[in-house]
Amino acid sequence: MKANFFKIGVDLIVFSLGAVSLLAPLLFQGINAPIFSQSSFPIVVSGIIILCIAIVFVEAQSSLLDSKMIAFLGILIAINSSLRFLENAIPGPAGFSPVFILIILTGYFFGSRIGFLMGALSMLISGLFTGGVGPWLPGQMITAGWVGQSSAWLRKPIQKMRWSGSAVERIFLCVHGAFWGILFGVIMNLWFWPFIGASSGQTWLKNASVVVNLQRYGAYYFATSFLWDITRAIGNVLLIALLTQPVLKIFDRFNHRFSFTIAETER
Repeated sequence: MKANFFKIGVDLIVFSLGAVSLLAPLLFQGINAPIFSQSSFPIVVSGIIILCIAIVFVEAQSSLLDSKMIAFLGILIAINSSLRFLENAIPGPAGFSPVFILIILTGYFFGSRIGFLMGALSMLISGLFTGGVGPWLPGQMITAGWVGQSSAWLRKPIQKMRWSGSAVERIFLCVHGAFWGILFGVIMNLWFWPFIGASSGQTWLKNASVVVNLQRYGAYYFATSFLWDITRAIGNVLLIALLTQPVLKIFDRFNHRFSFTIAETER
């Protein structure tokens, strides 16, 4: 019981840290500098890394995260980092990124906290390899962590309805991937939008209400980012539709071969 409360507490901290950091300009009127600035960057990244270590510590107390799973997670993160390197070396359609499929499927199969680790650490390691280190990195780590974390929420209803391995399972995952393809961009714009110049009616107003600033942000988003994110969403759908079955078979083989049990509380 205590372990479950502790895990719930970690999940709440994960969500609260990211939400407050990204929404600070909207929630706290009068803020004059972004949370994810050059000066705060080391502090925020260090906080996220400490949080990841806390998650590893919590899961190490159960059978979910042992040395084999840690090694396997490291391999998945290395693969994702390589995919992001290729994305930068061989640019594809604007907005498309192959890194989300493994984050989504890892969270879906292994649970919310493993999914968060996969997302956050994939962005951290790939950022180091690709030179993508800057004030945007904490936001990427938190948001990609949320992608993996929320993917686990699909598992229980799909299993309950006995849709595992069916086309319906892939459809649900495709919808989830499309949703996050757009939402990732919506969230990531918040780290810089309040502090840049934009067209009339699209800028952040220091003393305006949350509703007014959200309306102005919506105008900015649809004018500058929506088509980019649609491309990412379509890419997620295509990759999930093609690769879900073989990737989940690899995960299932690993699960059975090394005889470790995925905690039912994670499903």
